[in-house]
Amino acid sequence: MELTSVSATLTLKDTSILRGLEERDLRSLNGTRVTDEILELVPEHITFRTALRGIKLWAQRRAIYANVMGFPGGVAWAMLVARVCQLYPKATGSVIIAKFFFIIGTWNWPQPILLKQIEDGPLHARVWNPAIYNGDKYHLMPIITPAYPSMCATHNITMSTKAIILRELKRGRDITDKIFLGQLQWKDLFTKHTFFTEGYKYYLSIIASSKTKDAQHVWSGLVESKVRMLVASLETQESIAVARPFTKGFERVHHCQDQSEIDAVLNGDLKYQATDVKTETTDDVKDAKQIAAAQSGADGMVMPDSNSEPATNGNAKQTIFTTTYYVGLEITQGRFLCLGQNTTNNTQMRKGSTSPTRRRNSEISVSTGRVTTQT
Repeated sequence: MELTSVSATLTLKDTSILRGLEERDLRSLNGTRVTDEILELVPEHITFRTALRGIKLWAQRRAIYANVMGFPGGVAWAMLVARVCQLYPKATGSVIIAKFFFIIGTWNWPQPILLKQIEDGPLHARVWNPAIYNGDKYHLMPIITPAYPSMCATHNITMSTKAIILRELKRGRDITDKIFLGQLQWKDLFTKHTFFTEGYKYYLSIIASSKTKDAQHVWSGLVESKVRMLVASLETQESIAVARPFTKGFERVHHCQDQSEIDAVLNGDLKYQATDVKTETTDDVKDAKQIAAAQSGADGMVMPDSNSEPATNGNAKQTIFTTTYYVGLEITQGRFLCLGQNTTNNTQMRKGSTSPTRRRNSEISVSTGRVTTQT
């Protein structure tokens, strides 16, 4: 910031402090500014916080809480709850939750959700405006941040993730209606998702692999940032009705004796998984490099050399680190699943390979095509 000193009375609400900031720094600072604005715009803080805890828990349990994967993130869910609080300023937390599913579930998308009117400011910063910026017209469920410069917090949402969100909102509305009629309990609303059990018959797995742990953190984050693009490409396939990415990756460690075992691991074989290291999700690990790479697409990050110091265990077996991301597929009725075509957005689909590869021109080619069938 262009300040010679920091006053004890400095407030981030003053837009003049944004002068001279690069776009990346502006977005970072706006995170705090948006949070402050939300709290100022809701009528009852206690009610808002109570309802938000419930909605966040519901979204996490239903696996629709992940901005990188094309679902709303924490700020977006907060703005949705805040808007309902504005519409029902004297309601209790439970009523806000029930009204949330009705209001948001029946919203006339892509009409944007605003907590206040979009403001102009002193900077030449880009402000969300579909009348000026063509890209803003294609936001499917725009939720606009209240702090200047206003941005769309849900630009990552795809056709598939929108369909899943609306489906879950309808489920939430049906359950809360029955709760208020005394037919169900609140615990029924927070029932865990069935993504890996009853949700889908077909799954696509994307496996990012490295020979060192440091390289894997950055590489898996980079691959995670591209899963949403893969989903958008899958949506163009006539045989696929919905492609739903799971919100977390699964990190595993494998010990391999030779190249054939490594190839088996890269194709999804868990036979060589280390027995002394448990499988963890990316949310469990919460590695700073992995999170940064996922959010920024590894922009400006140095990719560690995976071939410099390959890890080995005590038996001289080579250690392979993998992170697997899953996409549940709903097949169009009367169509056959075919993954033998190349898709756009620098994402290719080749049968028989699940390991991400990197092109010399820094484009990312995620070689997928491994489809598993749930019996």
